[in-house]
Amino acid sequence: MAKELSIHIGIFGRRNFGKSSFINAIAGQDIAIISEVAGTTTDPVKKSLEIHGIGATVMIDTAGLDDIGELGRKRIEKSLAVIDSIDVAILILSENTFGDIERSLVKTFTEKDIPFLLVYNKVDVCRPEEFFIKKVETETGKKMLLFSSREPDVQAFVDALKRIMPETRYNDNDMFMGLIRSGDLVVLVTPIDSAAPEGRMILPQVQAIRNILDHDAINVVCKETELRKVLEEYRIKPALVVTDSQAFKYVSSVVSEEIPLTSFSILLARLKGCFDKYLEGTPTISKLQDGDRILILESCTHHATCEDIGRVKIPKLLSQFTGKELEFTVVPGLDEIPGDIGCYSMVIQCGGCVITRKQLESRLRKAIELGVPVSNYGMTISYVTGVFQRAVKVMQGR
Repeated sequence: MAKELSIHIGIFGRRNFGKSSFINAIAGQDIAIISEVAGTTTDPVKKSLEIHGIGATVMIDTAGLDDIGELGRKRIEKSLAVIDSIDVAILILSENTFGDIERSLVKTFTEKDIPFLLVYNKVDVCRPEEFFIKKVETETGKKMLLFSSREPDVQAFVDALKRIMPETRYNDNDMFMGLIRSGDLVVLVTPIDSAAPEGRMILPQVQAIRNILDHDAINVVCKETELRKVLEEYRIKPALVVTDSQAFKYVSSVVSEEIPLTSFSILLARLKGCFDKYLEGTPTISKLQDGDRILILESCTHHATCEDIGRVKIPKLLSQFTGKELEFTVVPGLDEIPGDIGCYSMVIQCGGCVITRKQLESRLRKAIELGVPVSNYGMTISYVTGVFQRAVKVMQGR
C-alpha cells in the first residue's frame, strides 16, 4: 500500500529515551538504528510497517527534542515540522522526566487536534515513581502506557492506539464512498500521453480501481479514444464515469448528460479535504486580472514534459480562458512556498495523491486563513472547459 494511504505516526521525545528501540519493538525487527550515544537519530526518518489490527502505517522517527547547539536546533525544527503531516503522535517518556519540552508538545498536539499517546519507555530500567505518574496524568489528563522495548507488550500498544485513532482515518481512503453501490459499473477514462508514467498507471487510477472492487462494483478502463465505442457499440450505461481531468472537454461531449461525470482529481479533492473551499474558490478564475499571480502546488517531484499538467497545460488554459497576462509560480514536492502566500491571487493544488490529508490541509491552511481563493487541478480544468457544475454535482450533498 502506498505511503500516503497509510496511517502516519510521529514518534517524539528526548534523546536516548528509546524512540528508535520502541519502533523496532513494535515492528519486531531492526528497522531503526539504535545506539547508547544520545542523538543517533538526526533527521526524521520514515519506517513503513504493517501493524496487525491497525493496518499499513508509517512511523516517523524524529530527532531528540532536547538536542543542543545550532545543528541541534535545526534538527528540532525538522522534528516539529513532522507534526503537520501525522495522524497520531506518540510521546516517549522515561527517567521520570516531564518538563517544558513535553508540555510544549502536548500543547501543540492539542491545538492541532492530533490524538496522542504517552508511552513511558525503558520501564525495565527505570520505573516511573508514583508522584511522577500522578503529575503527568494531572497535567495531561491522560494515562501513560508503560512499555519495555526488551519485553514489549505490543498488543497493549495496539489496543491503546485503536482507542485514540480517529474513526475517519479508517475510511478516508475510499474515493467512492456514498457514490456507488454493489453491482454498479464504473467507466474510468485514462489517457496515455507523454506525461503518463512509463509502463504503469498513475496512483489515483490504481486506487480508483481497487476502491471500485472493494464496493463489489465493476471496472471498465479505457483510453478516451475508445470511450465512444465502449458506450455505444458495447451498449454500456455506467453508474459513473471518471476521467483524467485533461480529457474533460472531450469526455463530456461523449458521455450523455444523464450519466454522472467527474474526474480523478475531483474525487481526490473530496477524499483529501478542502473540497468546499475548492468549490468556493474555483469561480475566482473568472475574476483574474492582468498581473495576477497564480501559485501552483505540485505534491510530487518529477521531470516536466511539454504535456505537463501543472507547469504547462493549466497555465495555458487559464491564460486562454481569462485573456489576461498572468504570472505563474510552480512549487514541486513539499518545498517551501516562496514569499508571502497572501500576495497570490489564487492557489491551485494538485490532487495530492502522494501526500497525506494532513499534509495537504496544512499546505493550504495559510492561504485559506488569509482568504486567498484555492482550487485544485480537476476543478480548475473543469471550470475552464465549461463542465464545472456537472463535474462536482455527483459529490455535492454526499
